[in-house]
Amino acid sequence: MASSAFLQQDIAYLKGIGPARAKVLLSELGIRTVRDLLYTFPYKYVDRTVVHTVSQVHEGMPYVQLKGKIIGYELEGQGRKQRLKATFFDGTGYVEFVWFNGVKYVEKSYKVGREYVVLGKPTFWNGHISFAHPELELAENFKPEVHTFRPFYRTTERMKRARLDSRQLTEAIAQAFKGLAESEPEETLPSYIAEKYNLAPLSTSLRHMHFPRQTEELAMAERRMKFEELFFLQLAILRYAKNRKLKYRGFVFARVGNCFMQFYREKLPFELTEAQKRVVHEIRADLGSGRQMNRLLHGDVGSGKTMVALMACLLAVDNGFQACLMAPTEILAEQHFSTLRQMTEGLPLRVELLTGSVKGIRRDEVLRGVADGSVGLLVGTHAVIEPTVNFLNLGLVVIDEQHRFGVEQRAKLWSKNVHPPHVLVMTATPIPRTLAMTVYGDLDVSVIDQLPAGRKPIRTLHYYSNNCAPLYAGMRRELAQGRQAYVVYPLIEESEKSDLKNLEDGFAAMTELFPEYRVGKLHGKMKPQEKEEAMQAFLRRETQILVSTTVIEVGVNVPNATVMVIEDAERFGLAQLHQLRGRVGRGGNQSYCVLVTGYKLSETTRRRIGIMVETTDGFRIAEEDLKLRGPGDLEGTQQSGLPFDLKVANVVRDAEMMSVAREAAETVLQADPYENLPQHHMVWSTLRQMKDRNVNFSAIS
Repeated sequence: MASSAFLQQDIAYLKGIGPARAKVLLSELGIRTVRDLLYTFPYKYVDRTVVHTVSQVHEGMPYVQLKGKIIGYELEGQGRKQRLKATFFDGTGYVEFVWFNGVKYVEKSYKVGREYVVLGKPTFWNGHISFAHPELELAENFKPEVHTFRPFYRTTERMKRARLDSRQLTEAIAQAFKGLAESEPEETLPSYIAEKYNLAPLSTSLRHMHFPRQTEELAMAERRMKFEELFFLQLAILRYAKNRKLKYRGFVFARVGNCFMQFYREKLPFELTEAQKRVVHEIRADLGSGRQMNRLLHGDVGSGKTMVALMACLLAVDNGFQACLMAPTEILAEQHFSTLRQMTEGLPLRVELLTGSVKGIRRDEVLRGVADGSVGLLVGTHAVIEPTVNFLNLGLVVIDEQHRFGVEQRAKLWSKNVHPPHVLVMTATPIPRTLAMTVYGDLDVSVIDQLPAGRKPIRTLHYYSNNCAPLYAGMRRELAQGRQAYVVYPLIEESEKSDLKNLEDGFAAMTELFPEYRVGKLHGKMKPQEKEEAMQAFLRRETQILVSTTVIEVGVNVPNATVMVIEDAERFGLAQLHQLRGRVGRGGNQSYCVLVTGYKLSETTRRRIGIMVETTDGFRIAEEDLKLRGPGDLEGTQQSGLPFDLKVANVVRDAEMMSVAREAAETVLQADPYENLPQHHMVWSTLRQMKDRNVNFSAIS
């Protein structure tokens, strides 16, 4: 059987799998074919050449290997609580093995008095060492040179019930490689790319990813597989961007008309920064080019992105088109609506709001205005993409904090006109360049890297929760001057009752601590009308302290608020802390962000808090976030948002390699724009296979 045919074979036909297990593997890990199985890589390896003695085992060891004998069994409990215990001795000490199921199988398989090599994770309790469900192999059969590194694969409870643990997966993968013995997998990269970047062959790399004999083999294999993933990721993005530019012509906004000029001369509340002027010129050039604009407007909190977005909307209106601004939450949509309506008062422009809370006659009026073109600028949540919303002539879409929207939601905006409207994506989450070129890979990027004149840098302070007297004294000073304060509690998931209790306790504490001031509260479990009332009361200064969860994280603009207190700050990521800090410092007064934590902090958390105290530069914070998080996700840039899943590479940790892979992808695309050169046949074939499996190209639009 040719390698390609064998790789596409259903795993049900693989020895030891069968139809029932194949069904479980498909539902749990998405493994359908032999190829899928071979591309399911271990998450860690254990060195099988090292055998410890019981006397060497200490707390904190992840996995250990022992060699000795079972000297006796003992059965405890009854029914579902039954468990089997074994006492194991290696000449230096005793440990206990425990099995909670498969009791008969264990007693039958592992005999008292015979010598075994044991692999397991030690746990410590009252001075005793025990291993739950260890793996045992007869010492006489154990060959360390064959088992240099033992791979461990991620499994689920359902897989374990189907007898598909890490060991069974290892055996299935070994069977797959036996089937490939006569015919190796075809190379997916052209030879000149492999040579230029010193990449190991695909077939060797695949084997060494699963069964490395030494660390050097594993390192070479990982490098090859990471490069391959990032190469195809970048190729998908670059190819999509090229095709989009060829396919979609854009509406031409040829004139700068009355709306724009009147706003610029009479309504502009402050002089634009040089960065804002530069970005307006970039957008203006796009809108007049005849190509569809697909631009990312990337600027730190408070840098004036909304002002630039409004000016782009006014250009659309001046050229006979409608504009639409879509925000991720009702609070943010209402905030944008209030700001934009105020800024455009007196202009020949009708601005309307459409969210889930706009109902009945009011909703009908807005929908009619959108359909007949009398609404020039529509602000809303995902409600603007519902089928009932029909624009007369939509020319520009502004998407705020676009990572909050699903792919399908964003794609629906494209069908609101004959040709796709121009798209301006805004984000206040600073993203390092290496990451931006992947997450927003097909967008042209504009950066606003200046704050408006007169803004004072926010002072960031760190207090421990057992010493908050200075914090409350500082809050009292600000409140006495007529300022306002936020107190934010972490509510990571809306269902976390303990977090909600913390917020309620915090609300009670603030009410007691500041009896002369009015305290409001805001969280995601409140009804939309309640949230709106709480926010409006704070905006109107009827409440002086707002106790909230992170629903106020993005976009809420209260210039009079000068204090941001973040409780349990250790539970937030850097990007989120930075976003929360950006809710203050929006007026001319000195503002403060206070991070409150427990005393016991990990080294990483201590560094994170230290960075927040040191700098307000969002781009530096993003770079530090990259270093601290390693393989973790940056706020709003989870790997699941990419065109396809990455199994080995990581867009954060492997940012440097991604730049190299992009360079290689550009080389191939420039050399073979029509995708028909023989030396690139496997490249395009592999990319098509990836697309068939799980690529969603609109994820990067």
